[in-house]
Amino acid sequence: MRKNSLTSHAALSLVRRLLIIFTLACAAPAFAGRACEESNYDPKKVMQALEFAHKAQIKLDESKANVAIIARVGQDLSKYNLRYSHLGLIERLPDGTWSVMHELNQCGTASSELFREGLGNFFMDDMFAFETLILIPNPELQLKIQQVMTDGRARNLHAARYNMLAYAYSTTYQNSNQWALEVIAAAQANDVRIENRTQAQAWLKSASYKPDTLQIPSLTRLGARMFRANVAFDDHPFDRRMAGQIDTVTVESIVHFMMSRDSKAEKLVLK
Repeated sequence: MRKNSLTSHAALSLVRRLLIIFTLACAAPAFAGRACEESNYDPKKVMQALEFAHKAQIKLDESKANVAIIARVGQDLSKYNLRYSHLGLIERLPDGTWSVMHELNQCGTASSELFREGLGNFFMDDMFAFETLILIPNPELQLKIQQVMTDGRARNLHAARYNMLAYAYSTTYQNSNQWALEVIAAAQANDVRIENRTQAQAWLKSASYKPDTLQIPSLTRLGARMFRANVAFDDHPFDRRMAGQIDTVTVESIVHFMMSRDSKAEKLVLK
């Protein structure tokens, strides 16, 4: 009898676990389909991603935040002294689930779209490492970010012309982190209502935002431009481009900027 009781308890625990995982994967629909065509996932990697998403959800729930910035390690950027490759804005929905809003490049093309999806999908990409950085702004800024996310300005600040290494102070292209930064700028600005990218970048300059500078030599730039549709350099100032100095928006630069302006911001790292 005791063996049967334990077996039943284990089965119920498994059912609960699978329900949590399903919720994480399906918490919210994408704005415009998936970033790429669906592929055959490795079941072990899928389970690992969803388990990690569940841990991140627990951390978010414990924080009592309603809005946060969440970053992932999608590729190895150590040669540029960077850890995190991509971030999104995450908010708690009325039913208690979490929804990530972020810009995604369309399968290596020169275009992007905005997506809303659950934590499970956020970590479902081919991750370099299961590690996340969660930055929790002060409550007042959380409300302002949420307002920009819902009043249409977040969509207005999105530019479909994608460039992985977009110049931080140009509206020619946009990378994923740049979109999030410009949304944050619209939320932080108190002296002006930011409605477009030009206004957002002007405010960021006045607020002394500093992009990260990546050292990329000419031959590397040439190869990337010739063989990758989602990489361009023509929006960068000529003199800095020729010197191999590429100023672009990174996760680390956003975190540094936000923490320098928000003494109440809390940074969490989950591995």
